[in-house]
Amino acid sequence: MTINLLFTLDCNYLPQLEVALSSIWLNNSGTHFRIFVLHRSLDDATVAYLQAQAEKHGDRLEAISVEEHLFADAPVSKQYPQEMYYRMLAPHLLPKSVEKVLYLDPDILVINPLRPLWETDLQGHLFAAAAHSAKTELVGSVNRVRLGTDHDYFNSGVLLMNLVLGRERIVPQQLFDYAAAHTGTLILPDQDMLNVLFGDEILSVKDTVWNYDARDYRAYYLTSGGICDLDWVMVNTVVLHFCGKAKPWKKGYRYRFGLLYKHYEALARRQWTNLV
Repeated sequence: MTINLLFTLDCNYLPQLEVALSSIWLNNSGTHFRIFVLHRSLDDATVAYLQAQAEKHGDRLEAISVEEHLFADAPVSKQYPQEMYYRMLAPHLLPKSVEKVLYLDPDILVINPLRPLWETDLQGHLFAAAAHSAKTELVGSVNRVRLGTDHDYFNSGVLLMNLVLGRERIVPQQLFDYAAAHTGTLILPDQDMLNVLFGDEILSVKDTVWNYDARDYRAYYLTSGGICDLDWVMVNTVVLHFCGKAKPWKKGYRYRFGLLYKHYEALARRQWTNLV
């Protein structure tokens, strides 16, 4: 089977994309991937490099350069980079023949097969996503009050997307208008917009499996009554997400899964270096 994957990034996140893709290839034997990369800053040599690595694994990588004129009406700044709109506008930026895609942030590790998420019945929803359950109810309440919503606050780093419905229901100008009307008040602009505009059209999936916040091992362990220990994570969790400003590829990372990331980083370095 073939799973459609989507990443959006600039050239600064290429090392993390290499690690993410390596973890996917290592832990999804028997599955092929059609990988889309939405960008505006990758040069031809970099694209060819990425495509060669994908071909080495029997997969296909398509880098789509997004034209800036499409965002003439969008608020764009250091806080609101053009790239923040890409994932929600994927229905309009990817080929019309693509009906479903799995979006992943590049700051992740995939440590078990993705196929069960890909085969999830969206039941008429636009997206499937996870809310981070290890966060306190107070945090959830603050987000509901802040954004005027009545549902959990979903993380946008892992999104299974129904592109067919998205082409009908996601209107680019609606995103641009909302961003313009709330300039300076959105904390995580793309994620806040996802929750405000489309939160009612999201199918909730388990974060402990599909979008595990790598900062929150202790909270997951305690709230699960000790079930979600390290052994459980290694067997059951599929996507480890290194959320927040602290990142395991930077010095001083103090959270539990930093060493695991370093391991995959070393494996990726061997894979990608051998290609050159």
